[in-house]
Amino acid sequence: MTLTAGTSQLTDKLGVDIDPELLSLALTHRSYAYEHGHLPHNERLEFLGDSVLGQAVTVLLYTRHPELEEGSLAKRRASVVSTVALAEVARGIGLGEYLKLGRGEDQTGGRDKDSILADTMEAVIGATYLSAGPDAATGLVHRLVEPLLADPDRYGAAVDPKTSLQELAARLGMTPPVYSVTASGPDHDRLFTATVTVGDSSTTGTGTSKKHAEMAAALKLWHALSERD
Repeated sequence: MTLTAGTSQLTDKLGVDIDPELLSLALTHRSYAYEHGHLPHNERLEFLGDSVLGQAVTVLLYTRHPELEEGSLAKRRASVVSTVALAEVARGIGLGEYLKLGRGEDQTGGRDKDSILADTMEAVIGATYLSAGPDAATGLVHRLVEPLLADPDRYGAAVDPKTSLQELAARLGMTPPVYSVTASGPDHDRLFTATVTVGDSSTTGTGTSKKHAEMAAALKLWHALSERD
């Protein structure tokens, strides 16, 4: 797949026209940039996209839910803009296959790491803002987060997946979740991998901290076990 063909497929999935050079930049992880002579990478676009995402979700929740108090609105916003939730959105559009990663990052599963997927999703939102303007960027955010907003159970799971998984396991009459965590990489760039097991079911998640790795694993298993509930 050529880069042009790949980004064309991605813009079709996103439903918005994004300048090809900006989209390519949004998909460029710092590991790739460093391996190719310190090229520009997506962290500035990520910074912009984070702000656009937060504003779009805040306004959407405020206008859609006049009955909710500030605390409830904040909780729902946190669930939608969390790393775990954004990674879920990114997987839904197959974003991982379009990433430009360094060899080491690619070989260690970078295309499915929550942190990389979430950061890239924000960078794509930032690229949309610069290419097509604030209305198009807001529309993209709404389309991306709508599946999360349409499923109230996901609010609790995305904000506190470990508690949600524990409650679900109890409801299903299963043993409580058991976690194990390993770490790899240098001290300045540690990657944590958590495995969570409930009964005969288990899954793994990764993150830049033990907490985030456990949360990622818990949310994946919560989704899998929810089908039995």
